[in-house]
Amino acid sequence: MKSQEKTNSNFAEAEKQITASAGIVAIGTFISRIFGFIRDMLLAGIFGASTTADAFYVAFRIPNLLRELFAEGSMSAGFVPVFTEYLAKEGKEPAKALARAAFSVLFIIVSAMTIVGTLFSTQIVGLIAPGFLEDREKFELTVSLTRVMFPFLAFISLSALAMGILNSMRRFAPPAFSSVVYNGVNIVAILALSPFLETPAFAAAIGVTLGGLAQFLMLLPSVHKEGLSLWPKRWPWPIHSGVLKMGRLIVPTLIGLSVTQVNLLVNTFLASFLPLGSVSYLYYGMRLIHFPLGIFAVALSTALLPTLSSQAAKGDLDALGRSFSFSLKLVFFITFPALLGLILFRFQIVHLLFEHGQFDAIATSGTADAVLFYALGLWAFAGIRIAVPVFYAMQDTKTPVKIAIASMGLNLILNLLLMFPLKHRGLALATSLSAIFNFLCLLFVLRHRIHWGEGGGLAGSYLKVILSSSIMLGPAYLLSMQGIWAGGGAWALKTASLSLAIFASAVGYIVLQSLFKCEEMQFIARMIRDRFQGRRTPLKEG
Repeated sequence: MKSQEKTNSNFAEAEKQITASAGIVAIGTFISRIFGFIRDMLLAGIFGASTTADAFYVAFRIPNLLRELFAEGSMSAGFVPVFTEYLAKEGKEPAKALARAAFSVLFIIVSAMTIVGTLFSTQIVGLIAPGFLEDREKFELTVSLTRVMFPFLAFISLSALAMGILNSMRRFAPPAFSSVVYNGVNIVAILALSPFLETPAFAAAIGVTLGGLAQFLMLLPSVHKEGLSLWPKRWPWPIHSGVLKMGRLIVPTLIGLSVTQVNLLVNTFLASFLPLGSVSYLYYGMRLIHFPLGIFAVALSTALLPTLSSQAAKGDLDALGRSFSFSLKLVFFITFPALLGLILFRFQIVHLLFEHGQFDAIATSGTADAVLFYALGLWAFAGIRIAVPVFYAMQDTKTPVKIAIASMGLNLILNLLLMFPLKHRGLALATSLSAIFNFLCLLFVLRHRIHWGEGGGLAGSYLKVILSSSIMLGPAYLLSMQGIWAGGGAWALKTASLSLAIFASAVGYIVLQSLFKCEEMQFIARMIRDRFQGRRTPLKEG
C-alpha cells in the first residue's frame, strides 16, 4: 500500500514537473511566435505573394529545414538522453566532458556544411525549386538569398546543443526565450535595412543570419552558469565514447527527420510548378499552424524528454507510460480547440494578420485554403511531437524512422494525386493525411512497448474535448455574418470582433470542460491555484 502511495506521489510530482516546465517553454514560445508574426506581417506587407516572396521563402526553406533537423529534432533525440544518462549515472564532471566533446565535433561538422552549402547554393536551389529555372532573375535571387542565410545553419546548430544542455539540467527558460531574441533581431534588421537596399528581401535574409548568431550568444552565459564550457577542444580525437553513442542515435533520427523535411521540400518542389503565389500560400499557412503547435506540442515535448529519459534510464516503463498518456491527453485538450478555431476563423485571421500592402484578397483566400487543409492534421502533428520522444527516451531512434519513411511514400503518392485537382490545397492535404498515418502507426507500436497506465481513458478524454470544442460554431457563424470582412479598412472593429469571438469560444470551452469534470481541466486549475497560493498539492488519483 505504501509502495503504491509512493508511486502515485512520484507520478504526481512528475506530472507537475512536466507541466510547469512546459508552461515556461510555452510562455517563451508564445512571445517568440508573436514576434514571428510581426516579422511575417512586415514581410507580407513588403512582398505580398510576389516573385520576390516566393524566392525568399524557397531560400529560407533551406536553413529552416536544417533548423528543424538540428534545433527541434536530432540534437534533442541524440544528446538529451545520453547527457541525462551521464548526469544520472556518472555525475556532472563526466557530463561536462561529454558536452565539450560534442560541441567540438559539431563545430567542425556544421562549419564544413556551411562552407559547402554556400559554394553549391546554385545546385541546391536547382534541386529544390527547378520550376524557378524558367525565370532566370527569380532563380538568381533565390540563390543569392540562400548564400546570405546559409551561415544560419552553424549558429542554430550550436544553439541546439546549448539548448539540449540546459533542458537536460531543467533550465528551460533561457532556451525558450532565446528564440524571442532571434525573431527580435529579424524585425530590427528588416526595419533598419530595408529602406537602404534595392531588394528588401536581403534585409530579411541578413536578419535570419544575425538572429541565429544572437540566439547562440544569448545561451552562452546560462551554459557557463551551470559550470560547463563550450570552448572547443584543440582536436576532438579520439572521439568521446558518449559522442559516438550520440552519433548512433542521431544518424537514424536525422534520417527520420529528413523524411519529414523531404515532405516539405517535395511540397516546395511541386509548388514551384503551380501558379504564382503557391509557395507563399503554403508558407504562411504553415506559419499559422506552427503557432499552436510550437506553443503547446513542442513546448510539452521539450519538457517531456528529460523526464522520459530519466524514467527510461531507471527502467521504470510504468512511469514512462503514464507520463506519455498524461501528456497525450493534455496536448489534445489544448490543440483540438486550436485546430477547430483555425478552421472556423481562418479567413478572418489571415485577413487581419496579412492583408496589408502587397498582400491582397487573392493571397488571403489562397492562404486561408492552405490553413484549412493543414489544420486537419494539427492533432496528428502534435501527437507525433509527443510520441516520438518516448522512442528517443528508450534510445530507439530506428522505429520512428521506418514509420516516417512509410509516411513519406504515402505523402508523395497523395501529392501527385491531389496537386492537380486541388493545386496547393492538395499539397497541404497530403501533408496532413500522411501525418495522421504517421501518428497512428507510432501509437500502435507504443501500445505494445510500454505500460500505458491510464491510456484506456484517452477515448473518453478526447470525446469530451471534441464535444466541448463545438461551442465555437456559434461565434464563428456570427462572425461570418458580419459584412466588414468583405473589404479593407475597419481594422479596429475587425480586431475587436475576432478577439471577442475567440474569447467567447475559449470561455465556452472552459465552462463545458468544467461541467464534464475533465481531469485535464481540473489539473490545470489546481496548478494555477497552487502557483498563486505558493504551495504544491499532490495530484488526486482516481
